[in-house]
Amino acid sequence: MNTHIIEVATGEAMQELGKQVASLVHGGDVLLLSGPLGAGKTTFAQGFGSGLGITEPIVSPTFTIARELNGQFANGEPAHLIHVDAYRLGGSSYAPGQDTIGRLLDELESLGLDEELEDPSENTVILMEWGEQMASALASERLEIHIDRPLEHAQNDGPTTELTSNGIRTVTFVPVGARWEDFNL
Repeated sequence: MNTHIIEVATGEAMQELGKQVASLVHGGDVLLLSGPLGAGKTTFAQGFGSGLGITEPIVSPTFTIARELNGQFANGEPAHLIHVDAYRLGGSSYAPGQDTIGRLLDELESLGLDEELEDPSENTVILMEWGEQMASALASERLEIHIDRPLEHAQNDGPTTELTSNGIRTVTFVPVGARWEDFNL
């Protein structure tokens, strides 16, 4: 596994990074995007969509769970992006003996997303926010992207830290599987 770490200072730079990654993807790819609230996941996704030539606005799909958008890959072939937000998935109503992954996969199935996620079609790319909890169940080959926000020491409050909305983000790329073994930015 060849992990890549990149520091990103601005929203514009995060969008550019998303465009750069979009230039490397092709049909069947699964990308899992994680990080705390406000880290820049949607900003990255906006750049990613722009890199695929998608003209519709890319917004967080939190309340719709998934949005499907059309664009094109760097080679000019049609691209179908499924942008999923798994944040609201994985409720607490489990079947007897069911684990968290089983519950999440059942929810994806009820939304009609399970087949696309398990075996994306030749022109489909999956970009899933908050998907790290399902990583191994979803795709044996995937690009995991984790965005960290800076920690800021609270003044006069002792050693506690809190996440800030400003500052440099650290983006860690973890390529998983043969498809991504040559991943390089």
